[in-house]
Amino acid sequence: MEVKAIYRYVRMSAFKMRDVTREIQGKAVAAALDIVAFSPKKAAFFVQKTLKSAVANAENNHNLRAEKLVVKEAVAGEGATIKRFIPKARGSAGPIRKRTCHIYITLTDEIEIKRRMPKSKEKSGAKKNAAKQAATSNE
Repeated sequence: MEVKAIYRYVRMSAFKMRDVTREIQGKAVAAALDIVAFSPKKAAFFVQKTLKSAVANAENNHNLRAEKLVVKEAVAGEGATIKRFIPKARGSAGPIRKRTCHIYITLTDEIEIKRRMPKSKEKSGAKKNAAKQAATSNE
């Protein structure tokens, strides 16, 4: 089941927001919250707020467990631009664009969470497989 959360008209450009949203796509919710919590960017606060809202929607509205959820999609789209002008030399005016964006986060429980094995276990398994192959080739 898919669960969505939208944060609209965030006073930050979508260009800056996309760096953070790209980092959490495809991650488990716990891992995504860790990434966002320790990110030094201002955009991480808004993404964290939206992600927590999506998790709350899943738990309260659809009776899903947060441990099984994965971030299927995290997108930052452009919102309305507020236009202002600042006085410049010789009576002219210079434009100021105050950009906004919308954050869309979709969570799902249909994708399996990929867990990485520690490297020590991977190597020991590879050695055992190599030993088995060598034994079978000698026979």
